[in-house]
Amino acid sequence: MSPPPPLSEAERFARLRLARTDRVGPVTFRQLLDRYETAERALEALPELVRRAGGRGDGPPPVDQIEAEYAAGDRIGAQLIVLGDAAYPEPLAATDPSPPVLWTLGDVSLMSRPCIAVVGARIASAGGQRIARGLAQQLGEAGHVVVSGLARGIDGAAHAGGLPTGTVAVLGGGVDDVYPPDNADLYRQIVEQGCIVSESPVGARAQAKDFPRRNRIISGLSRGVIVVEAELRSGSLITARLAAEQGRDVFAVPGSPLDPRSRGPNELLRQGAILCEGLEDVERAFSTLRTLREPGPDNLFRGAPDEVDQALIERVADLLSPTPTPRDELARAAKAPIGAVAAALLELSLAGRATLLPGGLASL
Repeated sequence: MSPPPPLSEAERFARLRLARTDRVGPVTFRQLLDRYETAERALEALPELVRRAGGRGDGPPPVDQIEAEYAAGDRIGAQLIVLGDAAYPEPLAATDPSPPVLWTLGDVSLMSRPCIAVVGARIASAGGQRIARGLAQQLGEAGHVVVSGLARGIDGAAHAGGLPTGTVAVLGGGVDDVYPPDNADLYRQIVEQGCIVSESPVGARAQAKDFPRRNRIISGLSRGVIVVEAELRSGSLITARLAAEQGRDVFAVPGSPLDPRSRGPNELLRQGAILCEGLEDVERAFSTLRTLREPGPDNLFRGAPDEVDQALIERVADLLSPTPTPRDELARAAKAPIGAVAAALLELSLAGRATLLPGGLASL
């Protein structure tokens, strides 16, 4: 199959504008592209979709706001990659949902090479940092790119070990948001020798809500995720859970039961994670691995009506609850085709009356 034609600059601009539109998250973005084929057409349709589903909103951000984001990226030498670009990493494009846009600094080709994430505790032991650094070095020498989140502790040690052979740092804030500040020297080295990536606008400062999105990119770029040290309630275990949901493999470095930082990896091992004591454990697992999960099913909206019946929109809205419900279950209850129900859910989400979730789920 021949690759799709490159996106025009107008379409790339429209995709960034659509991604920055209020109530358009990654799931909604992908479904709008499925339904309207281009972001330009989706932007034209948005006001009527919101009105029909009984919502109000400011609509897409003004053009000058998006031009300002482009200009901010140009000032620091950042590159924008939108979903559909040739440079967009294939493993990330196969996730549900894929980040609509990525800002990058450095060597973007690293994201298209075989990647493995190494994550763990911010307040890490000296031994844990030594393990992470050594693992990253071994992985790099074996041809893998090390991915992590540029946090203190395990993340920083993993980046340092992978720096000579290629490392990717995924940030919660913009690609110019150096956090924590004491990793500033490491950040500069990664810009020169590796790649910095974020889906946040240039200039954005990281907030708590940004880190789950960052963790999804870390796992989505990677064939597997290695957890070195982590407490039971930690971002590293969230990354491991996301990896499992995305069809990636989860590795855990065992540790002493006397150290609370070992409770996370040890619990992952009880749940079926692959024990990792060195490169050979990773290589052994990958030698028997299936390929990464392929992109999702055919377009949901094929055969759906151009304009959804108002009565169906309200019927679907009545069926929603705070508990996430599978889309096909809603279709059965509404006695309507799946494509029409998907279109109704899309319009309800744009009106602020529904939330679309990964895996075909929806809730109030």
